[in-house]
Amino acid sequence: MIVFERIRWKNFLSTGNQFTEINFLETPSTLIIGNNGAGKSTMLDALCFGLFNKPFRKVTKSQLVNSINERETRVEIEFSIGSVEYKVIRGMKPGLFELYRNDNLIDQDAANRDYQKYLEQSILKLNYKSFTQVVILGSSTFVPFMQLSAPHRREVIEDILDIQVFSHMNMLLKDRVKDNNEALKDCEHELEMAKQAITSQQKTLDKLTEFTDKQKLELQLQIDNNEERISQIHNEVEVLLQEIDSEKNIDKDLKKIQASYDQTIKIMTRIDTKNKKIQKDIKFFTTNTACPTCAQTISPEHRDEKVDTFSSKGKELTEASKQLAEQLLSIEVRTKEIKEKQSHLSETQFEIRRLYNEETRLLKQNSNNRKILEVHNDNQDIKKENSLLKELTGNFEDKEEACASVNKDAQDYKLVATLLKDGGIKSKIISKYIPIINQRINKYLSSMDTYINFTLDDQFREIIKSRHRDKFSYSSFSEGEKQKIDLSLLFTWRHIAKIKNSITTNLLILDEVFDSSLDTNATEELLKILKELQDTTNMFIISHKGDILLDKFDRTIKFDKSSEFSKCINNV
Repeated sequence: MIVFERIRWKNFLSTGNQFTEINFLETPSTLIIGNNGAGKSTMLDALCFGLFNKPFRKVTKSQLVNSINERETRVEIEFSIGSVEYKVIRGMKPGLFELYRNDNLIDQDAANRDYQKYLEQSILKLNYKSFTQVVILGSSTFVPFMQLSAPHRREVIEDILDIQVFSHMNMLLKDRVKDNNEALKDCEHELEMAKQAITSQQKTLDKLTEFTDKQKLELQLQIDNNEERISQIHNEVEVLLQEIDSEKNIDKDLKKIQASYDQTIKIMTRIDTKNKKIQKDIKFFTTNTACPTCAQTISPEHRDEKVDTFSSKGKELTEASKQLAEQLLSIEVRTKEIKEKQSHLSETQFEIRRLYNEETRLLKQNSNNRKILEVHNDNQDIKKENSLLKELTGNFEDKEEACASVNKDAQDYKLVATLLKDGGIKSKIISKYIPIINQRINKYLSSMDTYINFTLDDQFREIIKSRHRDKFSYSSFSEGEKQKIDLSLLFTWRHIAKIKNSITTNLLILDEVFDSSLDTNATEELLKILKELQDTTNMFIISHKGDILLDKFDRTIKFDKSSEFSKCINNV
């Protein structure tokens, strides 16, 4: 179980340079109140940003930085799993991402992307989508389970049922299958070479039985021709190796040009962002004759001056963007040239391997021919050659046995791959829990006076029927009814997670759920459900209805705005 203990943040959205801190464990239930824009929902964005590097609401990461201080944005989250304490620190301007285990910094030996993957897969064992489905509900920008695509629904349920391990196993299996395919190719090649060696040795023995002076001359001529060809091969290989050596820095060149491409793209993106801001400013001074904030009249001269200034800047940025586009075109041309060279080098390397194989064959042939001549001159020691043939045959049999094992692995991998597909083991586990899920959903729906039959099939498609068996879709319901369905799903996922002991957590956040379209009865039933969860849950309710809900919760936190900054007042 993930036990979230504390979160604090500064220079984040409307929060200033002083840390705002919330203790998740102080009370079982907490009501968060405040006026619009006071910062009530900031905790949601801080929590998601700290854990998953993305805000909960639809704002860009750059917008998370406090617009007044414009630097040192920082979020710190403390949580525990079993006896292990964790702390995540993430920041912007400057960028920062640190992960601590029992107060010891976990080495970041890979890129930030891999570090983030480690946090989600090895520690939290859930991703952003699953987290928001189990922990948070209610924001207008939140995408509830019913609005997720089928693949994303599957991803959430796999996390909740703790069967994502099969997906990870399938990915690992693909690597093993790839290695096995390479091993099969090697086996085929080695068996063929072993067969050729046996055939060649058998031919040697055959020649020893009938050997004439004419045949001796023919063998010597073949040896001489082979030696000449081997010399030619050496010259050809030398030329090809020089060609490869001349392009030894081609991979570095490609990395440099790709890095230049990425940097150019980043600059163009920044220019585009600035240009959009300028166009917004131009529109403002074009359309507004007075300040919307203070109502003070803006003089035409000042407006024209601002429009001219911004227009000039816009032209400069447009020109810069055009130049960068030309630069990108040049980079793409150069990239194509380098990749063509890489392709040519691959062909060259293949030709070198072919020449080496030819040389090996000719050397082997000459060796066999010399042995035939030697044996013939030594009274045809056939016994020795028979011994060698026996040895080669034994080697072939050993390789055949080893390849049989590789083939067996291939068959086993095919069977495992079938089991690990979506229609395999995972499907059977999901089918087992689907009835439990459906039963739980309908239990919560009925407790909120919503008497419909709601079911999910094994493809996570919903079937909704009334008591009269009329069919409905999620979109056909009112906002209040949708809210009840979303709540029922949220509580169901938490219940199933508790059963599976998978992605259970103490934290539950409902953002403005009580401010929505829930009727009085549904509100009362929701409060009863929340009351039942208090033994294992630390819940936070964000609401405008502080006057109605104050006596329903153990603690009240109020967010207020003073001097353009949000501040948090505990135990109001």
